[in-house]
Amino acid sequence: MAVRKILKIGNPILRQTSEDVSESEIQTKDFKKLIRDMFETMRHADGVGLAAPQIGVLKKLVVVGQEDDNERYPGTPEVPNQIILNPEITPLSPPRDGFWEGCLSVPGMRGYVERPNKIRMKWRDENYVEHDEIIEGYRAIVLQHECDHLFGVLYVDRLKSTKLFGYNEDIDTAGKLLD
Repeated sequence: MAVRKILKIGNPILRQTSEDVSESEIQTKDFKKLIRDMFETMRHADGVGLAAPQIGVLKKLVVVGQEDDNERYPGTPEVPNQIILNPEITPLSPPRDGFWEGCLSVPGMRGYVERPNKIRMKWRDENYVEHDEIIEGYRAIVLQHECDHLFGVLYVDRLKSTKLFGYNEDIDTAGKLLD
């Protein structure tokens, strides 16, 4: 396993659309290593999720997982470890639940983004088994954020207002911008 370099905003790879993962790909040693590396990279960076484009791989692959309090997101609920291939998300509620999002590809900053609190997600797992699930709350927010990366979208593209964007040290623990 290896910690991979996380691409930062401005790198053109982050703005590209990823390709679907095929069933034959998931059987390869390289793909299995990619998944292990993604989990290790995510944990090393204290992330909750990581999309393949963030490490320069243009494939529709996301890993998520947060087993206990995350220093970057204190007080947030657990997110089960999960490998997601070729996701399709359908919003089931209006984008009205706001959250101060951060991103490993936009280090040191946060922005207020409103997203649907309830989604339907179809995806395949690491065994290429198809899943279809209704997901709510924090996990739905995390999954939407990570899946956006697969289509070249960063959370800064979804900011409620550029006035609600700043450096971590300028935002208090309640998510309000400090004067």
